[in-house]
Amino acid sequence: MALYRVRVTTGPYLMAGTLDNIFVTLVGTCGESPKQRLDRMGRDFASGSVQKYKVRCSEELGELLLLRLHKERYAFFPQDSWYCSCICVTAPDGTLSHFPCYQWMEGYCTIELRPGTGVSICWDQARAGVRVTLHMPLQSLSPGSWKVYAPGFPRIIDVSSFEEMESDKKFALTKTAPCADPGDSSGNRYLPGFPMKIDIPSLLHMEPNIRYSATKTTSLLFNAIPASLGMKLRGLLDREGSWKKLDDIRNIMHCHKTLTSEYVREHWCEDQFFGYQYLNGVNPVMLHCLSSLPSKLPITNDMVAPSLGPGTCLQTELERGNIFLADYWILAEVPVHCINGRPQYVAAPLCLLWLNPQGALVPLAIQLCQTPGPNSPIFLPTDTYWDWLLAKTWVRNSEFLVHENNTHFLCTHLLCEAFAMATLRQLPLCHPIYKLLLPHTRYTLQVNTIARATLLNPEGLVDKVTSIGRQGLLYLMSTGLAHFTYTNFCLPDSLRARGVLDIPNYHYRDDGLKIWAAIESFVSEIVGYYYTSDASVQQDSELQAWVGEIFAQAFLGRESSGFPRQLCTQGELVKFLTAIIFNCSAQHAAVNSGQHDFGAWMPNAPSSMRQPPPQTKGTTTLKSYLDTLPEVNTTCNNILLFWLVSQEPKDQRPLGTYPDEHFTEEAPRRSIAVFQNRLAQISRDIQERNRGLALPYAYLDPPLIENSVSI
Repeated sequence: MALYRVRVTTGPYLMAGTLDNIFVTLVGTCGESPKQRLDRMGRDFASGSVQKYKVRCSEELGELLLLRLHKERYAFFPQDSWYCSCICVTAPDGTLSHFPCYQWMEGYCTIELRPGTGVSICWDQARAGVRVTLHMPLQSLSPGSWKVYAPGFPRIIDVSSFEEMESDKKFALTKTAPCADPGDSSGNRYLPGFPMKIDIPSLLHMEPNIRYSATKTTSLLFNAIPASLGMKLRGLLDREGSWKKLDDIRNIMHCHKTLTSEYVREHWCEDQFFGYQYLNGVNPVMLHCLSSLPSKLPITNDMVAPSLGPGTCLQTELERGNIFLADYWILAEVPVHCINGRPQYVAAPLCLLWLNPQGALVPLAIQLCQTPGPNSPIFLPTDTYWDWLLAKTWVRNSEFLVHENNTHFLCTHLLCEAFAMATLRQLPLCHPIYKLLLPHTRYTLQVNTIARATLLNPEGLVDKVTSIGRQGLLYLMSTGLAHFTYTNFCLPDSLRARGVLDIPNYHYRDDGLKIWAAIESFVSEIVGYYYTSDASVQQDSELQAWVGEIFAQAFLGRESSGFPRQLCTQGELVKFLTAIIFNCSAQHAAVNSGQHDFGAWMPNAPSSMRQPPPQTKGTTTLKSYLDTLPEVNTTCNNILLFWLVSQEPKDQRPLGTYPDEHFTEEAPRRSIAVFQNRLAQISRDIQERNRGLALPYAYLDPPLIENSVSI
């Protein structure tokens, strides 16, 4: 008789315990145990409990390969969910095997757990005779789980597939989605007075390990309700028409001011702050260094000489690498939309900037159209105050559109959803890359499903607040993806290609490169531990299927994107994984967390423009400027959204925080500790630098970076 000792840990979360019967079956190289109920005196499987049991077998099972966990009805009690953290099994010879779980079990079902040691199917083929279903891809049990949202879009999750699985708990036999924390997040949520309704019946059918936790759901609602109610009670959400004066805008979010939002309100019209936002605002990826001017921007030295001052000229500054361009070509043919029954307008500006001898980036000239001509004047700092301010405001509107649709939603949310989907479908739980990426997919599928049902849906918030509406959004994102490259995706390559490695006070670049290097070092150690050669990368069929699916579903098989369709070396794998983790965490924080800070003062980030771009100079007044800005209700709806998405709900896990111990070997655990220490040092360096800045840059401070795209 062989005795195995089993220790079961239930998650410490609200409603994590269960009254259902729990059984285990142990599978080893020499056989398997009988299915045995785990039962002892008193309450089993209470929230936060650690319980010990004995499993008896007629003979030893050899090396343990698999643990089957069965959940069945107890007496006449209704079914309830159970969150199992992990199970540890001690063999008769004292060998300890860890079986990480970290998932909810709903209904009556069976899941199969592998030991925490990371393995791939190609490494497992030498094992004696036992093939486990964990190596089956998810799509074999969930056909059609990829969905085409719109032509030219990255493929998305098909939420309806979860409705089919609701009555088929076999879904849990093979795979689980990213771990959720406590509670059972529920569906229909209406925010009183809020412009978007979180009313998503389909979310009720989402796999429980994908849904928001109860903590995160509640926090999201409490972030939104007070602000929306306040605006509703003051009638702002229903008030159409122009603002009477600029100062009225400051009272919209008087209870939600931040240091940065107040700084923006005080300095928004200054040229130096206008340039600063290209470096450290919410869209710090637009600038390209010029060695010569494009033909579509016919600026002469005489135009900019008053701004450059004596002792230099435009050609000299181009040769010195001090001239930069922000080109919004992508907006030239975007469809426009109506708001409150009135047409809106879009420009496709070119903005020329100069890095002056004081190290400040300032605008030199703005052309609001891609085609030069008599109806497309080039605006200059020497023009009248209102002409120049209106030209800069048009650029800020273009910044809003490109940032929100492409830099933010396309390049972080949608791409990270595709990474999450491919990881869930192609990599088994025991695969080391699955273990590495899982924390960086947490809640991404949930938040994107909410966004599509409330923001991107017809007559959703995008239609209510932006000049391009949903149709323009679809055009902008599909066009953006068609031009997105692997160089754009990898921060060091992007900075180098754009020629911005030497601009001073570029905190996004400096902090981002430090975090990239920390992630790269961590990933390199993990890859080096599990992949001993380039051949081991090439022979991992699961890994190759994973990267192939990303290439096909996220980048639509477009060879010109430069994204890999297969991985041939350890270095290629390290770079790809580093870029994925960086974009799911740090890049999203950089382009998301400051939206309220930089957008609460609406003229700095107008979501729409109500008059066409000016075709002549000298006609702009305060009244015409106010009549161009978004209407009152449009402004308030957009600022509410900024407030909501900038407030990361509770149940956060900062970058490098891995409370679920999927890696059980000592080497990767040491690598995690080193990674966390390196991030802590980066945080100390950032905080020390920020103490000397008039406007601190904290969006890439590691404790403020969420591990995944979750809001």
